[in-house]
Amino acid sequence: MPEIQSFAPGGYRFLVHQFQYSGGVAALPGFRIERARFLRPLPLAAGFAAAEAHLARLGRPPAAFCACELRSPRQFTEAGFVAFNRHYVQQLAAWGIFRDEINPVARSNVCPELAPPAEPSFYAFSYTVPGEEGGFVAAGSGEAREGPGSYAERIVRLGDQSPAAMRDKAHLVLQIIEERMAALGCGWPEATATQLYTVYPIHSFLADEFVARGATAGGLTWHFARPPVEGLDLEVDARGVSRELVLAQ
Repeated sequence: MPEIQSFAPGGYRFLVHQFQYSGGVAALPGFRIERARFLRPLPLAAGFAAAEAHLARLGRPPAAFCACELRSPRQFTEAGFVAFNRHYVQQLAAWGIFRDEINPVARSNVCPELAPPAEPSFYAFSYTVPGEEGGFVAAGSGEAREGPGSYAERIVRLGDQSPAAMRDKAHLVLQIIEERMAALGCGWPEATATQLYTVYPIHSFLADEFVARGATAGGLTWHFARPPVEGLDLEVDARGVSRELVLAQ
């Protein structure tokens, strides 16, 4: 069974997953999750600083930071992805969030195909504030089966971007997102947004794999971007939040 832990300082609980991110988060009683998107992506350090400043204006501690959406210049090798993640979690450790190789913060990290950022950057982040509306964020997942082994060993139909292969990839990814939501006690009826990241055509499987299962009740946002690790072709994340805003820099 998936392991759920509470992160009381942040006002949320999370699905234990990997050191670089959790499988998803949900607000604890007495809190709700909000999302803020930057008008333009900010380099990693500047994005962390801007998120901390935004939380301070709301009277919230850095520990309230519960999810983020990153943009990277290009796909990473597996070793490069680990190196990046070790750098990324340093700020979470400084905030008292990342401890003993357990990371409560959910995340997606994708690579825009056109006009990518010059360095890894923040696109958006989510956080908790006092309230009763609750909310959740399911972390992004690509089409790699859970379990041991390299990405190349776990990726569905590696190197195949045919319509049938892309359908199979989407099917697995959506199953993973549904499992993460179910572990958090929610599902598509509670989702307010679903995001898809791929540079390959989606229309042949959009109706059957997304619409029919209720994944597009709030619409579907398609980002023309690749997942973060070489070999992955499709990623999805989902959220159910009561308030979203855009932060102009």
